[in-house]
Amino acid sequence: MHELGIVFHALDRVQRLAEENELTKIASVTMQFGEVSGVITEEMVKCWNWAVKKRPPVLQEAELKIEDIPAITFCEDCRREYPTLRFGKTCPYCQGPNTYLVQGNEINIKELEAY
Repeated sequence: MHELGIVFHALDRVQRLAEENELTKIASVTMQFGEVSGVITEEMVKCWNWAVKKRPPVLQEAELKIEDIPAITFCEDCRREYPTLRFGKTCPYCQGPNTYLVQGNEINIKELEAY
């Protein structure tokens, strides 16, 4: 389960941002996860809800909001993009194998709602 490690890293970063900006409360943290990042969102929420309770008061009520980033692959042969999960590594337009992932494996902290 790498979700707990991701949660710890994200909370460390958010805690530093709160300290640097003299924030008194983080109400929510919006994170983005790519479809092929390997993150199980239900596990992220469970880990988040457990871990925030172990943090300083500024973070203890922070809600985790999740946004998905679709996985998109680009074909270098026909120069088109397509949904990765549906078609995999082989281009559905030209059946070419010369493809690469454009997006979908990211893990981002998008925004904070804070006071």
